Amino acid sequence: MGFLDFARNDRGLDNDMYFFAAEEFHDIAPPVDYSLIPPWLVFVIAFVVLSLLGLVVWWFVKRRKPESPPKAPREIALEELEQIRPEIQRMSPYQFSIRVSDILRRYVTQQYGVPATRQTSIEFLTAAAKAPSFSADDKSLLEDFLNRCDLIKFAKYEATMSDSELLLEEAIRFVKGGQLATV
Repeated sequence: MGFLDFARNDRGLDNDMYFFAAEEFHDIAPPVDYSLIPPWLVFVIAFVVLSLLGLVVWWFVKRRKPESPPKAPREIALEELEQIRPEIQRMSPYQFSIRVSDILRRYVTQQYGVPATRQTSIEFLTAAAKAPSFSADDKSLLEDFLNRCDLIKFAKYEATMSDSELLLEEAIRFVKGGQLATV
C-alpha cells in the first residue's frame, strides 16, 4: 500500500487531495554541467596529449642506435696492435715481444680455433702446419715471427727498438694476411 492510498483511505481525502499529493513529486532533474570546458574540448586535449606522448616514445625508440655486432678477431687484434705501437719507446724489447706475441696468439686462437695460448712455439707451428686454414705465406710469416720472439724471450738476444718495430710489423702483416718481409 502506497502513501497516496493510505492518505486517501484512512484520512478521507478526496480526489483533489490525491491530485495535490501527486503534484509534490517531481521528475528527476537532468545532470547539471559544472564544467567550464566543453566535453568535446576535453577529448581534443586528451587526443593531442596522447599523440604527443606517442610521438615522443616513437622518437626515442627510433633514435636508439641498434647494437653493433661484435668485432671480428681480426679487428680486435689490429686495434690492440695499433694501441701498443706508441709503447715501443717505453717498453723493453723483451716486454714488448711478450705483449705482441700474446696479442697474436689470442688472435690465432679466436680466428682459427687453434689453442695457441697454451702451446710452445714449436707445438703451435706443428699444429698450424696441419691446419688447412693457414696458407704457406701465413705459416712462413708466423714461423719467422715466433722465432724472433723466442730469440728475444729465451735466448736473451739483445734486441733493439728496431727489432720491436719489426715484430710489430710482422704481427700486423700476419693479421692482415700479408707477405713475409725481406730483412
